Amino acid sequence: MQSRLEEVGAAFLTGYNLAVECADAELLCASLHQIDHELKGFAFEGASMGLALLDWLAPWKARLLNRMMEGEGNSHIYMLHVGAGWLGARLPFGFRRTLRRLDPLLRWLAFDGWGFHEGFFHWQNYIEGQPAPKQLCGYERRVFDQGLGRSFWFVNGGNAELIAETISGFVPERQPDLWSGIGLAATYAGIATEESLTYLRSHCGTFVPDLAQGAAFAAKARDRAGNATDYTGFATRILCNTSVAEAAQITDAAVENLSGTSDEPAYEIWRRRIQRRLVTAAQPIKA
Repeated sequence: MQSRLEEVGAAFLTGYNLAVECADAELLCASLHQIDHELKGFAFEGASMGLALLDWLAPWKARLLNRMMEGEGNSHIYMLHVGAGWLGARLPFGFRRTLRRLDPLLRWLAFDGWGFHEGFFHWQNYIEGQPAPKQLCGYERRVFDQGLGRSFWFVNGGNAELIAETISGFVPERQPDLWSGIGLAATYAGIATEESLTYLRSHCGTFVPDLAQGAAFAAKARDRAGNATDYTGFATRILCNTSVAEAAQITDAAVENLSGTSDEPAYEIWRRRIQRRLVTAAQPIKA
């Protein structure tokens, strides 16, 4: 597990460094596609942070990240939005200018990236239930918690018991989003055993639908990028009780005719629709 988590970090750094050195979306994508199939998404995430930074430094011609999203990087669109959120964690001033250039629905994932960054690098400030940064407000804090939950997979070294114990220390209102992040990380980053994944599902209490929804997001992200692995299917089957293809289809169906309000963003409606469609996740695991 330690080796795997280190590989993930190395892939992210590789993508980031390639982006700031190259600054050409097409050439950058060609280099990123040379990275290991299973780790490629993390490299695109790192590259997104690098391009977002370059765009931030030159706002009068900020188009690098958008060109990546509209071109060869589109298959990794979810990871690109998450990666853009790392910029907000590092340089919050002007971050909302970056958000305006992102997809109206997926831009929420940038706050997931922000939450992951904070939980990974400053876990001491959040591990005991401390609130999100003051710069965030309203629903932004909930998506931040999704990313914070993802970071707990790494901070706790994929240890299911420590993860459950960590989340139990938060107020009940924050736990659904934290468990959603865990489902996403456990499925996308891996590589957990059947025992660990089963432990997570049996110890997340009433938040099984949230855990499953996060796993479905991960399955969809890998399915779209064409880098799903045997492990992706293994984790999706345990956490969602579906195949990768079925989880991706559920995620796609849930986004149809989607609209939100200022009180309830479309992103949250999307997540709840996925949870409702994954009703089997609340049932005993199939043999």
